[in-house]
Amino acid sequence: MKCPFCGEIDNKVIDSRLSKDASVIRRRRECIDCSRRFTTYEHIEEIPIMIIKKDGRREVFNREKVRSGIQKACQKRDISMNIIEEFIDDLERDLREMGEKELSASVVGEKIMIKLHELDDVAYVRFASVYREFKDVNDFVSELKSLLSGNENTEDRGQEADS
Repeated sequence: MKCPFCGEIDNKVIDSRLSKDASVIRRRRECIDCSRRFTTYEHIEEIPIMIIKKDGRREVFNREKVRSGIQKACQKRDISMNIIEEFIDDLERDLREMGEKELSASVVGEKIMIKLHELDDVAYVRFASVYREFKDVNDFVSELKSLLSGNENTEDRGQEADS
């Protein structure tokens, strides 16, 4: 690391600390030549995730685009921005853990749908109606029936466990 004062590259680390979220290391350094101190920050260089769209185009994963879609789905629901941010953080972490440099938009969309289904049924149906491009009311009703039958099965299992 080059000293910002004299340009010398010999220096020693005096102190190292992690940031609150442990994604950055802050280091205090002292130049061997001029004895002045300076601070450096080390970040992990993340490789961007490329999303392959339905038409074959590729674009970089865009948190803002995902946030916008999820916010629309969660509109007028009792879901805080903190929960939405955690949702997006979890999604991005899941995508990175897959270890792929390129992912199809359908993989990302399905992961969002699974997470929304766990978070809020209304938000899930709203997102599904756009994502799955429902053509008419029958598509919408079919998705609702599927959702309701899944809930009934869950409720039935809960009642059986109580018996």
